[in-house]
Amino acid sequence: MGAGVTDSPAVRLQALFEGHRLTPTQRRIAHSMVRRASDVPFLSSVELAELAGVSQPSVTRFAVALGFDGYPALRRHLREVAPAEPAGDAASYNEYQQAVEAEIENLRHLAEVLADPRPVRRAGRLLAASRPLPVLGLRAAASQAYGFAYFAAKVHPDVRLLNEGGTMIHDRIDAAVRAGASALLCFALPRHPREVVDTLAYAKEAGLTVVTVADSAFAPVAKVSDLLLPAAVGTGLAFDTACAPMLLGRVLLEAMCDDLPDAQSRLEEFDARATARGLFVD
Repeated sequence: MGAGVTDSPAVRLQALFEGHRLTPTQRRIAHSMVRRASDVPFLSSVELAELAGVSQPSVTRFAVALGFDGYPALRRHLREVAPAEPAGDAASYNEYQQAVEAEIENLRHLAEVLADPRPVRRAGRLLAASRPLPVLGLRAAASQAYGFAYFAAKVHPDVRLLNEGGTMIHDRIDAAVRAGASALLCFALPRHPREVVDTLAYAKEAGLTVVTVADSAFAPVAKVSDLLLPAAVGTGLAFDTACAPMLLGRVLLEAMCDDLPDAQSRLEEFDARATARGLFVD
């Protein structure tokens, strides 16, 4: 990994949590800590509980689950391994600017994670090899799945968008498997629909390798994903913002194209047809 990853408080926190079997409540605490990595070493257990929306005893049990005597010991450790980064003049920003700054920080964190390109390259190989390629995204994640499928269809011979839930979604997964699918790409964003978790479990039982873009490595879909790629969402506005998941989807497209030998020729063919049809206004 590059130096930027080593120096990142968020990445150091992720490493601290890896290898531990955490309960859903504990995953929620871990997720909140990663998102506020620079602030966490200076929060009390009560403040962290409020941040994560859990009880103060849950924070104590979380610290013990990580191998510490209690939360004070965990906080001392965090001050050593995840020192605070220089804070910007956030007080001078209005609420809209703060939301943008938070998304910029999410993108910086994504850049740090992508310093190790191996997970994305592996995902690209899995998606390129799957014929057909089902792409799942429900509710808040439906637009992410649609955007990926729209562009992927220009280079991949058979992309099947699954962006509407209901009783037929399992039938469509069965049809994809019968047609030769080997992998499924899922976009999963909060609030996480139970149907997405159930659908991914079904896809795995059907023999598909599940690649998931989610808002956190501790998202509920982690347990039913073979390869999870995290990209945080912004929560500063009434509705979450998903710039980082969208960008990660485009990065996945790039990685998939690298494993599709005819991707460039397909794009050139599309451009030629679009020009002949006058499809776009120059």
